[in-house]
Amino acid sequence: MASYKLTIRHGPKVTREGHETLSGALEALRESSERVRAEGNLPEVSLIRTYEPGVRVKARLEISTGGFLRRRDAGLDVMGDGALVPFKGGVVRRPLEMEEGASPYEALEGALRSGS
Repeated sequence: MASYKLTIRHGPKVTREGHETLSGALEALRESSERVRAEGNLPEVSLIRTYEPGVRVKARLEISTGGFLRRRDAGLDVMGDGALVPFKGGVVRRPLEMEEGASPYEALEGALRSGS
């Protein structure tokens, strides 16, 4: 049974993958997010107001550690301008603070390893 679940929400498509190790789940998340970024940016959208690509989420990739009571969730939002925004939490998401020089992937790994 997989210890880590990677959920990828890209447009209307949702896929789930199981991984035995955190490093395997993180590598799959990195590959998937880079594939999404390679597709290019989202366009600006005008409805009641104008939404720039940088405020639109193109894909959400989330790793869950499973478990019922001590579950940890963290992931990345791939924004419409290609930016990566790491977050922690499942239902209530909070942006992760990144140390200077750290990548979003490193911030994500730190949050999942520490459980904070």
